[in-house]
Amino acid sequence: MQRCTSRIIGQATCQQQLRCRSLSTTRAVAMSHIGGLPIKYSSEVKIEHLPTAFSASDSRFFDKTTLKVTGPLGERTMPIEPFVKLEFIQPNTSQQTGSSTAETQLLVSVGNRSERKQRQMWGTTRALINNCVVGVTEGFSATLRFVGVGYRAAIENEQLALRLGYSHPINLEIPKGLKVSVPTPTRVLISGSDLQQVKLFAAKVRKWKKPEPYNQKGIFVDDETIAKKDGKKK
Repeated sequence: MQRCTSRIIGQATCQQQLRCRSLSTTRAVAMSHIGGLPIKYSSEVKIEHLPTAFSASDSRFFDKTTLKVTGPLGERTMPIEPFVKLEFIQPNTSQQTGSSTAETQLLVSVGNRSERKQRQMWGTTRALINNCVVGVTEGFSATLRFVGVGYRAAIENEQLALRLGYSHPINLEIPKGLKVSVPTPTRVLISGSDLQQVKLFAAKVRKWKKPEPYNQKGIFVDDETIAKKDGKKK
């Protein structure tokens, strides 16, 4: 009786596995939730998709075209994969007033959604283009907070000078395209149109005095917090 019961259970599980395999093979290819969203931008932003290669010296970008985004805060360029397609939808214009009533939209798509690499780059490309649009219109910023006795910063000779308890000050070159200001000695404001460049420079400053959990001192980025740890009890 037990052998018959185990045989029936085994057959049921095999049928269930075959059914799951058939459903997985016939399942439709999922769309990218981020890549399918349109990118809206106003008339003060100009986006051009140039057929020229993104780089003439780096072989990694020979087959990639160039996307140029221009706005009030500057200009940004990024490479576009050959399988990525861009569609510009112009806003509707009123015939009576001749004024535009909507923003221009940019739709991002790929040639073959069934390929894994194209699906991965679909949402990534859309997010990078949107960052370029936000960068040239609103910009990005990062705030550094200096917590500790004697920790302070200042702008000296077009460099960011850090005094963090070492025997000498730490002088950091400010990258081109970034604006660094020190409203108070314990607060540094970094702003720019490139999100990656802003966060990278903030991380470069933070590494000189990372927040430690025992006294909760160090350089904190934006709303960063750290859980306090108790020291060893004697």
